[in-house]
Amino acid sequence: MKISETGINIIRDAEQLRLIAYLCPAGKWTIGYGHTLGVKQEDWITPEQAEQMLRTDLLWVEDTLNTLGNFTQNQFDALASFVYNFGTPKFLNSTLLKKIQANAEKSEIIEEWRKWIFAGGKIQYGLIKRRQKEIDLFFAEN
Repeated sequence: MKISETGINIIRDAEQLRLIAYLCPAGKWTIGYGHTLGVKQEDWITPEQAEQMLRTDLLWVEDTLNTLGNFTQNQFDALASFVYNFGTPKFLNSTLLKKIQANAEKSEIIEEWRKWIFAGGKIQYGLIKRRQKEIDLFFAEN
């Protein structure tokens, strides 16, 4: 599967386009739509470069999710946003993934998903909004 424009738009909205490198709440130099690999303080990019970085970064997200089983498009998109935000290692070791794979009750999955709202040890309002969008999409009918 591949992430759809719906999933990409959740990521774009949450990450917000930044053309000049900035230090994110987790303490990482970031640019574009949440791109962190190799970013240095003085870096700057064009909107086109930001879009290309996003599309390239999404390839490893798609690869990760495609090894985990079958998802609906909405589930795939919601999980892609989550994995893009927190990374593959954290997701693969998460209780959230364990609950999803075990077909846990909806309320259990939601409860676990809502725990992922911290960056730099602090609750982030933007992550609260993002998690809710992901949850809503994950449980939406296709």
